[in-house]
Amino acid sequence: MAEQSLQHWDLFCRVIDNFGDAGVCWRLARQLSAEHHVRVRLWIDDLAPLVAIQPEVNGESLEQSCVGIEICQWPTVFPNAEVADVVIEAFACDLPAPYLAAMEAHGKPIAWFNLEYLSAEDWVSGCHGLPSYRSGGQLKKQFFFPGFTSDTGGLLREADLHERRDHATAPSQKEDNARWLRDLAGTQSIAADAITVFFFTYDHAPLPALLSHWHELQSPVNVLLAPGGAQRLAARWRSEKTATDPDCLLNSRVNLIELPLVPQTDFDRLLWLADVCFVRGEDSFVRAQWAAKPFVWQIYPQTENAHAVKLNAFLDRYLSHSSNPQPIRELWEAWNTPDGMVSGEFTDADVGSAWQNFEKNLDSVASHARQWAGQLDQAGNLANNLVCAAKAFLGSVHL
Repeated sequence: MAEQSLQHWDLFCRVIDNFGDAGVCWRLARQLSAEHHVRVRLWIDDLAPLVAIQPEVNGESLEQSCVGIEICQWPTVFPNAEVADVVIEAFACDLPAPYLAAMEAHGKPIAWFNLEYLSAEDWVSGCHGLPSYRSGGQLKKQFFFPGFTSDTGGLLREADLHERRDHATAPSQKEDNARWLRDLAGTQSIAADAITVFFFTYDHAPLPALLSHWHELQSPVNVLLAPGGAQRLAARWRSEKTATDPDCLLNSRVNLIELPLVPQTDFDRLLWLADVCFVRGEDSFVRAQWAAKPFVWQIYPQTENAHAVKLNAFLDRYLSHSSNPQPIRELWEAWNTPDGMVSGEFTDADVGSAWQNFEKNLDSVASHARQWAGQLDQAGNLANNLVCAAKAFLGSVHL
């Protein structure tokens, strides 16, 4: 049996949830290139999210190279392209017909994976690794599911992530971190005696209700606002508050801090420096878990509340060994309930009371977050697991 090269990888991505889809694919491409030293070509239909998280990317270029990754804009009319040794279609995006035809005519085995969305549901482990055959069995595609257990594909994590996180959060870095955050935000008004909460949200998050709760109680809080939904919601809250009383926020201890778009590595640092992180989608959801900090996830909404099943499946798994699960579950459900998203039983007022209970139990919540981050390592590393799966597939084929 001859050994086939795994040096060329093609990764296909259609952007639906902006920083979720593009973010996951970009992290995977970077890790495969940097740690496994393979040639990675990323086909993506929208360059804008990449420009946001990797500023060196040229949003007008059809073909380019950035940090060792080949980036090709996925065109409507797909060109003739060299077929890779390993092909990944991210999130069931379906390969372009000309490329699929080239795979069928290639004559050599190709390791082909459908990288699925992340879910904590029980059925995932049973579907991970299942095959799907095309062209009379000549081509085999494997379903590859990220997950939280060793019988799934695991989660993306760079080899040095824990080391970088622990260095950044060491007490000796406190002054450097404060200076970095002030420079990033362009403000000196970050209160040292206040809790710091980071928000990266969709536009329907109940952020105004939480801001009102803090304002009414005069709770000191640094509110770090990522671009997008969080900044729009905070601006709306500020506008509504000052519409009848322009001076009502002058003495507020709610310190709204608008942040610029940052590269992925700086996004990780923001999560590490916050006391609590509110995140959304898939990529930031995973990075918040690796940050080992208290966090709240806003799940991407789906029709017929299908996302509620996924949210509850994760909560059940995440809290299975928690000594104090109620404050976490209560805040997560309240945060995901606008417009009846989960149960329809929560109101804006409940968001404030849920936060109050969450903050009161912050020590136990933080302890659980650290324990969970350590437990995640048992599932292995998604990029490493993909490489092993590709080797196993091609090793099982007689060439």
